[in-house]
Amino acid sequence: MHALRCFAVAAEESNLHRAAQRLLISQPPLSRLIKKLEERLGLTLFVRHTKGLTLTKDGARVLEIIRPLLRLQEKTFARLADLAQPVGNIIALGLTTAFEQGVFSGMEAHLRGRYGERLRVTRETSPRLARAVRRGGLDAALVALPLEAPGLALRPLPYAEPLQAVLPESWPEARHGSPPLRALSGKSLFWFRRESNPAFFDHMRGVFAHVGFAPTYLEEPAEYDVLLARIASGEGLGLLPVSFAAIQRKGLVFAPLAEAALLRVQLGLAVLPGREELADELTRELSAVNWPHQRAGADSLCPPLSTL
Repeated sequence: MHALRCFAVAAEESNLHRAAQRLLISQPPLSRLIKKLEERLGLTLFVRHTKGLTLTKDGARVLEIIRPLLRLQEKTFARLADLAQPVGNIIALGLTTAFEQGVFSGMEAHLRGRYGERLRVTRETSPRLARAVRRGGLDAALVALPLEAPGLALRPLPYAEPLQAVLPESWPEARHGSPPLRALSGKSLFWFRRESNPAFFDHMRGVFAHVGFAPTYLEEPAEYDVLLARIASGEGLGLLPVSFAAIQRKGLVFAPLAEAALLRVQLGLAVLPGREELADELTRELSAVNWPHQRAGADSLCPPLSTL
């Protein structure tokens, strides 16, 4: 399990030095550990180059397979920690994976300073977090809006990011600075199925129609590392919040889009009705956080389609 977790962190960071820092080990042992894992599996997991690491197709498949196991391990250790060392009322908070996770580092540090060991953090997609809040598995979740979340109270927070195009470096469009979306019409776009997030899907399809963007669609991989590897190989383009530009990967170009004002993803707080006191408390704590990238007021929530 340790070797698999080290591999996953290296895949997330695309850089051995940063991965070693995150794992609190030195780089040579991490490199040896990954090499032994490759030998044991009989697969090459990474292409090594001067800019860092790039997942191979085999590496991307391995990452997809082990992710559920690693998530289960995290949840298991969290529950065991609760048994071993009761710390009072636990605050179970979900963080959406819609944004690059470095966005939340300052916020997590602030909340841990406030709640200490009482804070339990889970990272998942926004729809899964909403279901967990509804079922009582989480007290609250930071989710990406718009989001269809029946039975929950959603509160916009003062943070939003525009989407940007993630292009294969080999495409001519990757050299055009800030292209309009319509210039990418006809290209293959990795995109999610409507049933996974109907509100966001419908909103974005309305924006696409408004600006004249008509791509062909490829099913989006569940893991961002796999998605980026497939984009780098030239299979298609992606649209991701600007925070993902922090991920340096060979073969990719992150391009701001001319329609950035229409392509905003808003951060929101999801709680059960009747948990207004907790929502107010978390909102106050989050307002004290110095968020990176672009700040936005609650009134800058993605514009309604009727205004487009």
